[in-house]
Amino acid sequence: MATGAVKDMRRIFAEWPVSIPKSGLAVTTFGESIPFCSFMLSGDLLLIERKTPDAQGARRVIVAFDTINAVKILDAIEMPRFTAMGFQSIG
Repeated sequence: MATGAVKDMRRIFAEWPVSIPKSGLAVTTFGESIPFCSFMLSGDLLLIERKTPDAQGARRVIVAFDTINAVKILDAIEMPRFTAMGFQSIG
């Protein structure tokens, strides 16, 4: 992932607005979709908490921001609320 994209991904998590639930799926470069219900940051690392354990029994996973390809938001949220994350409407 390009350096700018890593910075943007980190910023999205660091400035996650209270109006959007801290839940979704983090899609990694390992081809894994990690569901999360909460998270914490430490430098270039993201600590993700799962509601239920994975197949190995883990409820938490630490990933580097440069291994996150996408974040899927599962809640039905109106597009304008994402402006708090820095997104803007075009056209």
